[in-house]
Amino acid sequence: MEVIIRPTEEAAAKLTAKIIADAINDKPEFKLGLATGATMEAVYAELSALNKANKVDFSQVRTWNLDEYVGLAPEHDQSYRYYMNKNLFNNVNIDKRNTHLPDGLAINEELEAAVYDESIDEAGGIDLWLVGIGKSGHIGFNDPGTSLASRTHVAYLTNTTYEQNKIYFNPPESMPRRAFTAGVGTVLDAKKVVQLITGERKADIAAAAIEGPITSMISSTALQMHPDTVVILDEAAAAKLKLRDFYNEVFMNDPKWEAYR
Repeated sequence: MEVIIRPTEEAAAKLTAKIIADAINDKPEFKLGLATGATMEAVYAELSALNKANKVDFSQVRTWNLDEYVGLAPEHDQSYRYYMNKNLFNNVNIDKRNTHLPDGLAINEELEAAVYDESIDEAGGIDLWLVGIGKSGHIGFNDPGTSLASRTHVAYLTNTTYEQNKIYFNPPESMPRRAFTAGVGTVLDAKKVVQLITGERKADIAAAAIEGPITSMISSTALQMHPDTVVILDEAAAAKLKLRDFYNEVFMNDPKWEAYR
């Protein structure tokens, strides 16, 4: 696991977008895993700007998203399909037929989850999966207690996750309590994982996820086992990291990061 600390949330988001854009430019037929949430909006805005400036081409990119709420149609303004269209897909030259999210209205939920994983396998696997982190340390909707070997499944959301997300719904209690989510094992199968963590409110859980013991109670700790994980934080989110001076030294001196400094 490599940890990079940038001075501001904006700088962290721009670095994240640049890493993704460079990876796509190196391999136009890129398979990209995506996350949602407020943290990612700045990344998608930057990727959209890079696309408009002809600095990254999405025409051959295929994407898979981490989550979708059970019971929400793609047109619902709180569905993750709607979020992705609004924040990225409508703003870049991607073929929406190449963008994949679980079907929140699927009648056979187990089959939908299995088919979703199969679609990733048939494509040759995810090249890079972008993830964030929730208040309980979860990636996707893999809340505390989820198996670190889990595959795509329907999860019943914890109260912490429910309280964190219901503010986006009107009325708040209309938020579904279940959602499809790519499993921890599904994410770990990606060739590379990039995690973006910003804000003072994430400092404690970021420290636990990055420097704490690996545990299913904090699904993000599983990323410590991945051979190519990069975690990008702003200063506020990195405040509780014990090795932050070392992480800064590596970023400023390792030649592999020269183009990103």
